[in-house]
Amino acid sequence: MNSDDGTTVLWRPTGPKELDLVRESGWLKWPPRLPDQPIFYPVLNEEYAVMIARDWNVPASGVGYVTRFRLESEFLSRYPVRQAGGKTILELWVPAEELDEFNAHIVGLIEVVHEFR
Repeated sequence: MNSDDGTTVLWRPTGPKELDLVRESGWLKWPPRLPDQPIFYPVLNEEYAVMIARDWNVPASGVGYVTRFRLESEFLSRYPVRQAGGKTILELWVPAEELDEFNAHIVGLIEVVHEFR
């Protein structure tokens, strides 16, 4: 979802441990991936993020969050949109080694927009 200010809105379903690390960053960046997490997966629509947070994060950790953030659209164009299921199941695959550069192109703060328990 491109906006007039040159940014694209992205969502990320987030568990409590990851959210704690985002909070520690001042809501400015995503934490490094763990060794068994070679890809960072932001998603392109809120409904898909809600589904993951509610249906996967809650059973796994008792709580799931949906976060929203903006990224510079021009930078984002390097990542092809991946369809991970139905036509609205859209995500980006950001290699873990590119996450620092990805974080540098976040505009504004990462914000929590939904919480499920």
